[in-house]
Amino acid sequence: MILTILSSLLSGWAAEIGALSWLGLALVAAIIEVSVPHFGCAFISAGAIAAAAAAFLGFGVAVQIGTFVVVMSVSLWALRARLLDQAGGHGVPSRTEPLIGRHGQDTHDIDPTLGTGRVTVGGEDWAARSPEAISSGTKVRVVGADGIVLEVTRA
Repeated sequence: MILTILSSLLSGWAAEIGALSWLGLALVAAIIEVSVPHFGCAFISAGAIAAAAAAFLGFGVAVQIGTFVVVMSVSLWALRARLLDQAGGHGVPSRTEPLIGRHGQDTHDIDPTLGTGRVTVGGEDWAARSPEAISSGTKVRVVGADGIVLEVTRA
C-alpha cells in the first residue's frame, strides 16, 4: 500500500519534472530568440512546449522527444519562409533607381572600351558607362544602373 502510494507520487513528480524541464528549455530558447532574432529558437520553443504537454500527460521520454522533433520540424517547415519574408522587407533602397529615365550631362569622356566616364544627373556626380563613346559636355539619358555606375545613352 505504501509502495503504491509512493510509486504514484514519484511517477507524478517525474512527469512534473519532465514538463518543467521542457518548459525551461522553451523559456531559454524564447529568451535567445528575443535577444538574437534569427528565427530558429522560436521553433525549438514550440517543440519544447509540445513536449512539456506530453510529459504532463504522462507519456514517456521517447514520446516526448518524438513530439518535440515533430512539432519543431513541422513549425519550421510551415512558418519559416513566411516569417523571413515578413521580417526581410525590401532591403536597402537603391540610390540609382530613381535616376533611370532622367537626363544629365557628361562631365568626363565616356569610353566604352575602358568603361570610364562621369556624368552629372540631378546635381550629383556619378560614374557612368555607355556602349558608345560619348564626349564631355554631351546631354545623356540614364537607361539603367549597375550598382552605383549609371548606364547612359545620348539624349
